[in-house]
Amino acid sequence: MTSTKIAVSLPSELVAQAQRAVAEGRAASVSGYVAHALKEQAKLDDLASLLDEMLAETGGPLTTSEKRAADRALGR
Repeated sequence: MTSTKIAVSLPSELVAQAQRAVAEGRAASVSGYVAHALKEQAKLDDLASLLDEMLAETGGPLTTSEKRAADRALGR
């Protein structure tokens, strides 16, 4: 995979968290940590889009009673 260098501004606490992950061996680099986070967010975005498409094909968002039924089925 090719890489492109960019500059971003991040909250200090997020930078510190990424640096801790590197120091603790949970990430190879701050860049790697951020790239992984972006990849995970892209997956969530794709899932949200898929859910929106599925809901549109099946009649729209769940009603309150459908949400309650789903929660019961999931043990919530």
